[in-house]
Amino acid sequence: MHTGWLLVLDVVGVLLVVVLLLCVALLVRRRIISRTGGTFEVSHRSPSAHAGRGWTLGVGRFTGESLEWFRIFSLSPQPSRVWNRNEIAYEGRRAPEGPEVPALYADHVVVVCATPEGEVELAMSDSSLMGFQSWLESGPPGTNWDSKPLR
Repeated sequence: MHTGWLLVLDVVGVLLVVVLLLCVALLVRRRIISRTGGTFEVSHRSPSAHAGRGWTLGVGRFTGESLEWFRIFSLSPQPSRVWNRNEIAYEGRRAPEGPEVPALYADHVVVVCATPEGEVELAMSDSSLMGFQSWLESGPPGTNWDSKPLR
């Protein structure tokens, strides 16, 4: 009878250690991602998702000419998505609707962008949106401001 409880306690202890190690790994990964530049919370919606669904929480990072997007709950040091500045254009913003409200952070707005692959929806705070728009507008010298991304 005692050995049964000891086995259960051993299993619970091992599971707690594994969960703790995963949490530490996620924190270290976030630290590594933000080391090369400021990060901000930004969610991404997969284009094939049903209306209002398919949002994934993530972290964005500007690296020169691209916006890199990393999933929050991933151990990969590589970005899940990358958008180049000259291939993404801001089209508008809207408030989260219906099932989007509990899926997104409370202060986030949905940002609609055009890319060569089609429409992209991101969700970010107003201050992050201001930084995103500034990044889009601060292209290198010789940028053609009248051109739209290829469709």
